[in-house]
Amino acid sequence: MITLLLGGLLAAVYFLLRVTLLKLPRCKSDAKLHGKTVVITGASSGIGKETAMDLARRGARVILACRDRERAEAAVQEIIQETGNQQVLFMQLDLASLLSVRTFAENLLQSESRLDLLINNAGVLSDGQTDDGFGMMFGVDHLGHFLLTVLLLDRLKTSGPSRVVTVASNSYRRSKLDFSVLLDHRDSALGSNYSQIYKKYCNSKLCNILFTCELSRRLQGTNVTCYSLHPGLIRTQLGRYLGIWMKVFVMPFFYLLFADPKSGAQTTLYCALEQGIEHLSGHFFSCCTLQLNIGSKARDDAAARKLWDLSESFCRLSKTHKLVSGDGSGFS
Repeated sequence: MITLLLGGLLAAVYFLLRVTLLKLPRCKSDAKLHGKTVVITGASSGIGKETAMDLARRGARVILACRDRERAEAAVQEIIQETGNQQVLFMQLDLASLLSVRTFAENLLQSESRLDLLINNAGVLSDGQTDDGFGMMFGVDHLGHFLLTVLLLDRLKTSGPSRVVTVASNSYRRSKLDFSVLLDHRDSALGSNYSQIYKKYCNSKLCNILFTCELSRRLQGTNVTCYSLHPGLIRTQLGRYLGIWMKVFVMPFFYLLFADPKSGAQTTLYCALEQGIEHLSGHFFSCCTLQLNIGSKARDDAAARKLWDLSESFCRLSKTHKLVSGDGSGFS
């Protein structure tokens, strides 16, 4: 009897947590997107897939930019079936390869006459190296998205008003970005144990925020705005990158206490759709709300400029694709 009572009490507490503290706000925009084109990275599952589903329901032409063809094509078919929108398609993109990023951008610019919304959603939580020798999380979470955004900016400008939305994380608070390590080792931190891998993840999320800040500064005077965000504690497939013992200990809490991907997509949708936030370009959002009290490391303009310059160097951008610093008037 006592066991049953305790079980019932725990269930009641969990339910209350679910409908109060663990419940995330919803994007309330009723915007329609007929005639608009959207690119979402990492949209074959999780937050990206739910974001694609919502935008497809609004009538957008939605391009799922993904590495895994089989999973992406299955997601495309599911979204078409759920929304009735036939303008949902897959294009191959591997953010761990700068060549793949360049190829994707070239193909997109040839096939799409406009681009209204770029959502940098993809992310990994694993160690290793990219095809170009960068740390996996720095290379995928930041550098691949940096290059993709820069290569597509002209199309975003001609389609404006347009937006760039980058999914970051509150994990930036535990970051410690060392530019000397980036220069010497092409990664944001050293080591390969769990704590060091998590540090690399936190650093990559700080890079997302700093990138958005500097991008906004360089786009001043244009009709392109940009935002970064924390989606919340969400059950996504980032957990698939964990080792077996970490999964044993972490995954039960992961599924019990984290919100579902649809909830995780809400702040992304808010930043993509909400009218009247254009003057907040470059800022950080969470729970569909502007976050004013962010850490000083995420407001470091000098670090943001340094990261941008270093990223340009790593990507070997030509003068044609270097965004002018200052008035945002174009490319040099």
